[in-house]
Amino acid sequence: MMVDALLTEPELAPEDLLAEEPSARSEPRSSLSAPAPVRPRLAPHPRRARTIPLLPSEPTLFPWLARRFAPGEATVWTGPSNAVEPVLELLYAGNALARGRISLLEGANRFHPYRIGELGRAFGVDATETLSRIRLARAFTAYQMVALVDGWAREVRRHPPTLLVGHDLPTLFGDAEIPDDERFALLGHVARTLATLAREVRRPLLLTLPPDGFARFRTLADEGPPWADLITFVRGPGTLRLRALRDDARVALVPRPPGQTGIEQFGGEFAEEVMTWDVPPRPTARRSRRG
Repeated sequence: MMVDALLTEPELAPEDLLAEEPSARSEPRSSLSAPAPVRPRLAPHPRRARTIPLLPSEPTLFPWLARRFAPGEATVWTGPSNAVEPVLELLYAGNALARGRISLLEGANRFHPYRIGELGRAFGVDATETLSRIRLARAFTAYQMVALVDGWAREVRRHPPTLLVGHDLPTLFGDAEIPDDERFALLGHVARTLATLAREVRRPLLLTLPPDGFARFRTLADEGPPWADLITFVRGPGTLRLRALRDDARVALVPRPPGQTGIEQFGGEFAEEVMTWDVPPRPTARRSRRG
């Protein structure tokens, strides 16, 4: 199956979008001496009920993730890409199973339609259906990203999705040819645009960052949308651990057959919620051989 056949909705390319509006331009900052925030500021108000479900009730990880989102606020996932992205792709497939729609602003050019389509099929959703529920916008340079974020925001206002996703947005701004003060101003514009968009459309916003993302995207905490929660991802041998900042909830994902328990049942340092990685097995076209 070709990739173009899977992506039934067109991508938003930078050249297809209008230039950023003059009113949205920001003045450059002359210095990067401001220290990175030590602790993110979570939104203080109580959660509001959602009218559109983000994720289904199974597998057991989905309800845990869904509790970390709130309308008009940002949920931030941070960790190495090999820890964050498998869960992100699982979220894409789960949102399709819940018949939701995602608008994705891709900053690292790591969108894998075949893998996401396979996950959709594992949940009983056709691959084409899964991918048609993801509206993809991606850029390849920092300047394209700045122009794209404005066009993306206009598109989201016209067609509000169930969930907004910004994947590794600071990645393109690491180019050494971009002056520090200009980089700071450009990322500030991105942060303010995200804050305005989340407030206006009242949809949850998921932002993923690499481990050094806070240092590279300091304006996110100062000028971005309020934070619903921060989840850190740590990958270990055979285990993926997630920790939510708001309520210090912790979960460990382990590849374990249903009903089997492990050393965590004895408490101690393993006293955390442990979930079997109970994603349905992926179908395969290969036939097993006897003998």
